[in-house]
Amino acid sequence: MTVELQPGESQESLLKRFRKAVTKSSILSEHRKRRWYVSKGELRRKEKKKAIRKARRRAQQMQSEKGWL
Repeated sequence: MTVELQPGESQESLLKRFRKAVTKSSILSEHRKRRWYVSKGELRRKEKKKAIRKARRRAQQMQSEKGWL
């Protein structure tokens, strides 16, 4: 990731642009994800648990909207 210093630009604004570019490109989150090796089976189990939690949350939200709880 590179950011060029524009004429008349302060170091603070350059740093701010750099941080924004890094977060937009999601370099840090990708690095954090790949910090440790996760097997395919473990990844599938994690995704399945995540989907179950998401479905439960969605069901609870639908119930609260309809006034069932």
